[in-house]
Amino acid sequence: MDKYKLQKRMMNLTIAVIRLTKLFPRSQESKVITYQIIKSASSTAANYRAACRAKSTKDFIAKMGIVEEESDETAFWLELVISLELADQKDVAPMLKEASEIVAITVSSIKTAKGSLNEANLKPGVQEGSIS
Repeated sequence: MDKYKLQKRMMNLTIAVIRLTKLFPRSQESKVITYQIIKSASSTAANYRAACRAKSTKDFIAKMGIVEEESDETAFWLELVISLELADQKDVAPMLKEASEIVAITVSSIKTAKGSLNEANLKPGVQEGSIS
């Protein structure tokens, strides 16, 4: 997938999550969940943007590891929102699906980058960690 399309998907998920949290009932629990889910969704998008500017394959892999963690955390919070009935499941389900797809895409990208790094390390004269 084109990096700009993926950046847009992550941005759109962040916006959807922020809009969703505005519908939560006002309580101490929803305040905590609101803070955490906005933080993880926005961190996913911000860290992917940083990964796109990685200085090396190793740097890319490290940044994408953060994207994986944050997108999985976003999925966790969305599952919790459904379990606690803070929002209608039909409204949350598409966001949960998107967060899960982002996790899968991220894991695949990390595997591909690690494979490229391993191949580069086997070739004589190729500098370790460089992006080809």
